[in-house]
Amino acid sequence: MSRKADGKLLAPRSREIAQAPPPSSSSSSLFLPNRLREGESRRGLREGGARGRLPPPRPFPSPRISSSGSAAPGEAGRGRGSRSPLKAPERPPLLLLSSRAPLRSMALSADPCFQRLAEWQRAHAGQLVLRKLFEADPERFHKFSVTLKTEHGDILVDYSKNLVTEEVMKLLLELAKSRGVEEAREQMFTGEKINFTENRAVLHVALRNRSNAPIFVEGKDVVPEVNQVLEKMKNFCQKVRSGDWKGYTGKAITDVVNIGIGGSDLGPLMVTEALKPYSKGGPRVWFVSNIDGTHMAKTLAELNPETVLFIIASKTFTTQETITNAETAKEWFLQAAKDPSAVAKHFAALSTNGPKVKDFGIDTANMFEFWDWVGGRYSLWSAIGLSIALHIGFDNFEKLLAGAHWMDNHFRSAPLEKNVPVLLAMLGVWYINCYGTETHALLPYDQYMHRFAAYFQQGDMESNGKYITRKGVRVNYNTGPIVWGEPGTNGQHAFYQLIHQGTRMIPCDFLIPVQTQNPIRNGLHHKILLANFLAQTEALMKGKTTEEAHQELQAAGLSGEALKKLLPHKVFEGNRPTNSIVFTKLTPFILGALIAMYEHKIFVQGIVWDINSYDQWGVELGKQLAKKIEPELASDAPVTSHDASTNGLIAFIKKNRV
Repeated sequence: MSRKADGKLLAPRSREIAQAPPPSSSSSSLFLPNRLREGESRRGLREGGARGRLPPPRPFPSPRISSSGSAAPGEAGRGRGSRSPLKAPERPPLLLLSSRAPLRSMALSADPCFQRLAEWQRAHAGQLVLRKLFEADPERFHKFSVTLKTEHGDILVDYSKNLVTEEVMKLLLELAKSRGVEEAREQMFTGEKINFTENRAVLHVALRNRSNAPIFVEGKDVVPEVNQVLEKMKNFCQKVRSGDWKGYTGKAITDVVNIGIGGSDLGPLMVTEALKPYSKGGPRVWFVSNIDGTHMAKTLAELNPETVLFIIASKTFTTQETITNAETAKEWFLQAAKDPSAVAKHFAALSTNGPKVKDFGIDTANMFEFWDWVGGRYSLWSAIGLSIALHIGFDNFEKLLAGAHWMDNHFRSAPLEKNVPVLLAMLGVWYINCYGTETHALLPYDQYMHRFAAYFQQGDMESNGKYITRKGVRVNYNTGPIVWGEPGTNGQHAFYQLIHQGTRMIPCDFLIPVQTQNPIRNGLHHKILLANFLAQTEALMKGKTTEEAHQELQAAGLSGEALKKLLPHKVFEGNRPTNSIVFTKLTPFILGALIAMYEHKIFVQGIVWDINSYDQWGVELGKQLAKKIEPELASDAPVTSHDASTNGLIAFIKKNRV
């Protein structure tokens, strides 16, 4: 309950926030401070679309135009007779951090910068009509876009089709500073243990540190060890790709099977699919992750034991799914090879557990290490990327690292107002915490990127799907979104209907290369793809008014009752927010930069929400229960040790199995 002083509502004490009740299941969003969720906020919530539902656009008078042709300061989104825009008071002084000081830890809902942002949204959300904003400001695209110029082509990030003004962006960036994003960023890059629940550094940036500048963890420079592993990977790749590496019958390797799960699978799978055009001269790659025997059986059916190399990706070499699949692959292989010593020529390990690797039969000379400061979902840059390097060649793998390193430098050095990961992150916070959106769509218009959204489902949802803060208390605001998507134009014929005319706001990122890898029919296919990409973001922004739909139906020959009946179905409200990310060509360098861009976006949002983006305790509970249930399935004896539902499911399975 908020306190009162002189009749004014005050922000709740931190203790009151810490003890805030968890969100009820009936509420899709608790994104405002306590004092803003009480009666005074109801009108603003209805008008601002608090639960991710889109508010109806209001009439939007043209803003006053300054002599420069742009909206006068503070005037964008303001009509005659409207309330004066809220002028944000000066930001409170930041908490200065020493290199080893803990990050500032205040609930987002208690942060004055967030409260000002939420108040602005409640007061002005109905005036943020994108069609009108573009009409009022011819320079809007230039004001709200950033072009990143790299030696391998440009990346344009256009965020002008978002529900923002210059004032909103100022408030968002003030919030980023208030939350300690800049301090946290430096702590990550300098090896501080920002994974505070596991007491670990978070240094995937060290894996792609092409500058070789020292990076220290507990006083030790980790860069030499990183380079040693990379050199070992390079030599291994050259042997396999050149044919010098022979199998047990003297034949060269033609197929590589990566056996892993989660971060040991999703990243290498996504990258090898995205970079297929660069795989000439390399072996085919296969990925087995699922414990479902079908996955392994169907893969083995395509392989020749004389020419296959299995890569077992497990840091501890104890992951149940991975080791079970590895043992199955080994059994299949030995049925043909007969000699256990042949395993050493057909199996390699990505692990730190030398004894278990050796017990499996793998020569530890073919074991590639990584470190506890490498999280699984950020590990494709490490030895976990061996399948990538084998497929596309080590030179191209280094270009992938170089692209990520370029983005690391941009993220670390660019001012916040031009810092692409920060901008994308804060736009996400705007929608999640001020509009109550629950999902975010990643829509790559490139078939090679068909696993991109699936990869960042893990990257984002496993990182920021948390509700406990640094102080160990439950948040009273929303955190990570549901991330999903499919390649265009397939999605247009599947789920775009809901994005265009559904009742929930779904912010979207559209990605596309200007140049295609396959310019068939003189580039006709890609021209159509580009046209659809451009049309979708324009359609989501502009929509179609009743007047426009009426004219369209009249032109089609409809009139009278038939026109009246169909008309409301043909109207599109528009005002759906999108980012357009356009890059010259999908190369290893550009892909590395794009992946790192989203990694850093996730990091920034985790800092804003005061959660740990680098643990994954939510993965553990199901594993623990599965270990208990597995032996119970071994016999036909009734099981009564669980809840009625689980007991009933076990009984049904036992009754119906062969």
